[in-house]
Amino acid sequence: MKKSILILMTVLVGLASSAFAMDADEILEKVDRNLNPTSYESYRKLINIEPDGNKREYTLYTIKKGEDKVASVFLEPSSDKGRATLRLGENMWLHIPSVGKPLRITSLQSVTGGIFNNADIMRLDFSTEYKAEQMEELSDAFVLKLKAKTDEVAYDRLEMTVDKKHLVPTEVKCIAASGMLIKTLHFKKIMEFEGGRVRPAVMETVSPLNPGYKSVMIFAKVRSRDFDDEVFTLNYMPRIESLRK
Repeated sequence: MKKSILILMTVLVGLASSAFAMDADEILEKVDRNLNPTSYESYRKLINIEPDGNKREYTLYTIKKGEDKVASVFLEPSSDKGRATLRLGENMWLHIPSVGKPLRITSLQSVTGGIFNNADIMRLDFSTEYKAEQMEELSDAFVLKLKAKTDEVAYDRLEMTVDKKHLVPTEVKCIAASGMLIKTLHFKKIMEFEGGRVRPAVMETVSPLNPGYKSVMIFAKVRSRDFDDEVFTLNYMPRIESLRK
């Protein structure tokens, strides 16, 4: 009898865990769709701020298709105009107009030199790279503890605080496999974008590894748009800017 009760309890716990995981992952997928359409174009400004107040600013035009294709081109400053990046899954390249062949780059490098690394700048959907392991419900937020699906992801774990009303992140802690906090992303200024999409317009990051430094990403436009697969190829990288309307 005791053995039967134990088996039943184990089954119930397993069912509860499965239901919980589905709910948490569902929230994560809704976060992704509230942040961006599945395929879209956007304009962003990246600002790197040093401890002495000096700033370096970049303007990028970015396109994304599906779960694993992201490309960007630098519009400003003039010294970087025409540089382009391409991400296909975990593979990343940088095109420099004066260099004939695209260069392979890694997720932990940074094409802008600030606290945002290439994985942040060319981010895929959170649900593409992470699965939910735990969820805590607060009065006004959900706290999701996420684990990378593969070892190739930039951060082993994320701890994401999600605004209950809009289902968008307000804070994401990026954590290494050792448990060390690498950086914290703060999502701010929730506003309405084209098509009625309500999402943060600003993302700031600070890192205990770089005290006094801060990087800011400002979104000016995020709108749905479909693209052919052809534009997400190495040969097309010099022509990404031609897609702007």
